[in-house]
Amino acid sequence: MNQPIIATIEKHVGIVRLNRPDVLNALSLDLMKMLVDTLESYDDNPDIHVILIAGSEKVWAAGADINDMANASVFEMYERNQFARWERIRKIRKPVIAAVSGFALGGGCELAMHCDVIIASESAKFGQPEINIGIIPGAGGTQRLTRAIGKFRAMDMVLNGRFISAAEAHQFGLVSRIVPRENFYEFALKLAHDMSKKPPLALKLAKEAVLKAHETTLSEGLEYERKLFYMLFATDDQKEGMAAFIEKRRAKFEGQ
Repeated sequence: MNQPIIATIEKHVGIVRLNRPDVLNALSLDLMKMLVDTLESYDDNPDIHVILIAGSEKVWAAGADINDMANASVFEMYERNQFARWERIRKIRKPVIAAVSGFALGGGCELAMHCDVIIASESAKFGQPEINIGIIPGAGGTQRLTRAIGKFRAMDMVLNGRFISAAEAHQFGLVSRIVPRENFYEFALKLAHDMSKKPPLALKLAKEAVLKAHETTLSEGLEYERKLFYMLFATDDQKEGMAAFIEKRRAKFEGQ
């Protein structure tokens, strides 16, 4: 239990719990290394279809571990290249669900935004308060937040270090759903299990297509979407899914 993360597998769901409660799940370099290694191992495991990342009821992650960088030089930060790990998270192919309760600040907010679905408890609070310690977000906070909630709201949060509530985050388009604090994790886990029953290849390509919309023009995105759509007709799961629909039965997807 002294490990910075706790990794478990339930059926087709790979689960990661952030586990540094004494420092509000601060994202230390060791934690991030273990987290990224675990996510990649889940991504490579054919028995895992969906990944769930959770904190505790009190806190998701209150940011980076400042002790890791307070006295670092420019050269040390450059050589450390810590954001390469965040790029590895971005490249996870399987759907990643975040179960967020309590503070999701700084790197914690950025970690949530690296996920594909954010389930927030009513007590969740999101923020990018790096300005208060003399820096700015460095793991995509200025970019992903702006794309999620728009320029002026992002400016308010980044320049003022303002926290927003779960209700505001939902209203602004930052989170997928809000659930009661007492069962936020159970709700997210059930969602992960429900999603894991979908065809695995289609899940990956659907995620890929949606992410493409952030990085390309509409016409290029539509062309990309159609190519992935056609590709799925080469899968057994497509034949099984459509046959099950016609025959009015539950489909049995095999990920092929």
